Amino acid sequence: MSRLHREDHLVARIGWLRAAVLGANDGIVSTASLIVGVASSSAGRSEILIAGIAGMVAGAMSMAAGEYVSVSSQSDTEQADLARERQELSAQPDVEREELAQLYVKRGVEIALARRVADQLMEKDALEAHAREELGISEVTTARPVVAALTSALTFAVGAMMPLGTVVVAPAHSLLMAVSITSLLFLAVLGALGAKAGGADALKAAARATFWGAFAMALTAGIGALVGAAV
Repeated sequence: MSRLHREDHLVARIGWLRAAVLGANDGIVSTASLIVGVASSSAGRSEILIAGIAGMVAGAMSMAAGEYVSVSSQSDTEQADLARERQELSAQPDVEREELAQLYVKRGVEIALARRVADQLMEKDALEAHAREELGISEVTTARPVVAALTSALTFAVGAMMPLGTVVVAPAHSLLMAVSITSLLFLAVLGALGAKAGGADALKAAARATFWGAFAMALTAGIGALVGAAV
């Protein structure tokens, strides 16, 4: 007797995974860059901490607002398309049935079978069938603004706490170097973990995250040094 096996596809994670990796990565890079820039201007530990905490709070709120607005726009577009499709199904069900069948024909299904499949799917849930096959909207890919906003804000704050924690424990004379090195390590680990969760190449993701993190911190360190010298 044959048994069907369950397949867990990683694409189901794409919504929250994208927001989580983006938030944590931005939290590390933004806060570490801010800390490095302020530290390069010869500021004291208390000034660096204040700047870092302010950057963490502002960045988390900005991430939440940005994600909510952008994903809400996507959700609005999806709902408008679904409303239009619902109206077309009500006004021209036969046309929509043939349209669905032709989508399967384009994928290589024989026309008679494609029409039988379209009939059965539309009897079960016509809107769901057209949303998935015609519009590309499914349970996995549908926009969730609140989830994206909360995930981004929370992971940004978690990411920002890593360089902030280094400021607290690192010796004053090596604070700049300690924040830079530990932040790059955090970025490498985050990149690898995010890639592993999504089934991608961990080494490539870690290298990419580390490179751009180093670039951002080097740039802000240079600006901080110039401003500090000028002041």
